[in-house]
Amino acid sequence: MSSRKVLISGASIAGPALALLLGRNGYEVTVVERAPAVRPGGQAVDFKGRTHRRVLERMGVMDAVRAAQTPKTDIRLVDADGRIKAVMPGEFIGGDVEILRGDLASLLHEHAAQQAGFVLDDEIVALTEHAGGVAVSFAHGRDDRFDLVVGADGIHSAVRALAFGPETDHLRRLGYHYAVVNGDMSTDDLVTLLPDGRAVGYGYNEPSRFATLGGPKASQMFVFRTDPDVPGYDRGDVRTQKEFLARHFRGAGWRVPAMLDAAFAADDFYLDELARSTMTSFTRSRVALVGDSGYANTLGGFGTGLAMVGAYVLAGELVAARGDHVAAFAGYDERMRSLTTVARRGGAGPFLAPPSRLRIRLRDLTFANRTLFHTMMRVTDLFATDESVPDYPLQ
Repeated sequence: MSSRKVLISGASIAGPALALLLGRNGYEVTVVERAPAVRPGGQAVDFKGRTHRRVLERMGVMDAVRAAQTPKTDIRLVDADGRIKAVMPGEFIGGDVEILRGDLASLLHEHAAQQAGFVLDDEIVALTEHAGGVAVSFAHGRDDRFDLVVGADGIHSAVRALAFGPETDHLRRLGYHYAVVNGDMSTDDLVTLLPDGRAVGYGYNEPSRFATLGGPKASQMFVFRTDPDVPGYDRGDVRTQKEFLARHFRGAGWRVPAMLDAAFAADDFYLDELARSTMTSFTRSRVALVGDSGYANTLGGFGTGLAMVGAYVLAGELVAARGDHVAAFAGYDERMRSLTTVARRGGAGPFLAPPSRLRIRLRDLTFANRTLFHTMMRVTDLFATDESVPDYPLQ
């Protein structure tokens, strides 16, 4: 049975990537996004390995990504007095090519808008499956019917909750939070650009806390172990999120107090917990999940690349199966189970914010020992490359 009318929830990365591919291959695609516009700014994201590069090329966006890429940024790890203890190289952080998340979302939207319709400032509130399709209710628009529905709406996916069950059934909390801040922050005497054009940022650790200034991911980034005794925050209230961040960094040294002042003043602020998907199947009936909604591992190093690969695989399986969603979803599940295995390993929280000063020193030695560092780089490149991803017959 052919399934040609597709609704995608989420217009960040995975959603527009899938819309672009499906639209080019004869599908009638609508993308709904709860935000009133494509979200600008955000941290930098990166791609690495042959599989990521091939997918970007097949989508026809590789040249645009390279044109908008950010420079490689080293992070100088300093003590409370600003003395450099180690350097986290830009090639470790930034992959083969790095681009601001907002810039990537904008260029994907630009390409996808030629192939699909976009509905902003709305969201799915109910899904009801009937023979031959899914009835969808929207918060602000009229109800409609689709052959397939795809959740590409992030780690707190509404589509996943509606079709697969509560978030707590599908996400494992990792005990850390992170915050990304973009805005003005005086760097005073800090060098932010080297003579060769390579950018520089600075990072400061205390046990279970890490703060970067002028780094590759954002103007400021914080990673910290969550204290269960510290009051929480309202996900819909940025003020309480900023207060949550400040409470966990109370008493921190270096430039952290001034960074927190800047964070409170910034309009571009994002905070969330580190969490990992526990899902091993990403489809149910006529609903599929792509990207963080299905296989999140926050700050795990493969998220954006994996989201793009997932969009490519789902589109490829649907086209190869000539719209038979049952066969296509089975192929998608099988391939993504393999591709997401590595994404479930490791955790950025303990690596970036080690729990003790000894662990911080041992982490720093990883970057000082070039042999160990290059071995780690080769392993991550291998993890990001999977030659089993087919060369699908996509337009």
